[in-house]
This record gives sequence, C-alpha cells and structure tokens, in this order.
Amino acid sequence: VDAGCTSIGENYAQELATKRTVLERLGDRRPTVSFIGHLQSNKVRQLVGVVDVWATVDRSSLAAEIAKRSPEARVLLQVNVTGEPQKAGCRPSEVTDLIDRCRDLGLAVDGVLAMGPTGDTPAAARPGFELARRLVDEHGLTVCSVGMTADLEVAVAAGSTQVRLGTALFGPRPGR
Repeated sequence: VDAGCTSIGENYAQELATKRTVLERLGDRRPTVSFIGHLQSNKVRQLVGVVDVWATVDRSSLAAEIAKRSPEARVLLQVNVTGEPQKAGCRPSEVTDLIDRCRDLGLAVDGVLAMGPTGDTPAAARPGFELARRLVDEHGLTVCSVGMTADLEVAVAAGSTQVRLGTALFGPRPGR
C-alpha cells in the first residue's frame, strides 16, 4: 500500500485480514478500504476495523451481520445486472427492499456495485451498467461502482463513479 493511495479494494476476506497490520501502521495515511468480493456472514467479524465500505451487500442476513458488528457502516448493494447464476448480487427488483432493510438497520447505503457479463465483449456490459446507473439515480444514491479494467470505457460512458482497475495496475491475479 502506497501512502499516496487514497482507496483500495480487496475481494478475498482472508487476504484482507492478513493486510490488517500493514494498514494499521499507516495510521492517518491509511487509504479507505472497500471489501468488494462475495462475502459470507461468518467472515464479517474478522474484517471489522479494516473495512470502511462493505461493497458486497446482496442479502438482508449479510446486512444484519454488518450492522451488528459495525454499526452505521457504509455499504454498497451488489446487484446482479446480468442475470448470470454464477454471479453474486441481489436481483434488480430486490434493490428497493434491500435499501430499506439496510437503512432500518442503521447502515449508510452509498450506492450500487455490479459487474458485466462473463467472457463477453466490453460492449456487452453496457445494458447492465446502464441499469446499475438507473438504480443509483432512482434511489438518490451517489456511488455507481461498475466496470473493471477490460470494460473501463463502457463503464465510464454508462456513468460509473468507481471502476475497479486491479488488472491494469497489478497484472493478472495468480490462480487460487
């Protein structure tokens, strides 16, 4: 983590937990940390105090666990805008109810996170990204986190306010 970095994201709970000490040493120079991967409720406890934005809330049970462990936390709703069964995220039709539930629990809903379709051309992501942007606008949210390295231009054109550029910055992730 570079002291000039203002925001980082991690999508594996165990990897983020191992970075806790490094992040704590940065003190007031510590970047904002977003957890951006699919999250099991039982992993929330180990990430409290490290995560500033929980960008993967896709169900009420996860929202409840975050609220219990990190009251007033900032969250993004992960929405499956492609309909692909292998992708995490709530259905677009569930967004209103999930926002209401999060707010009832005392969580601050900042926006929506979504991913484009697997294996398609970047242009194929456009409809899903535009849907995510509409959801952000319809609910008066501020963050539209769509797009990654491969579909950066499409994401920006659709109104993304956050793009995940891990591959562009660090190269392909080693296999797990």
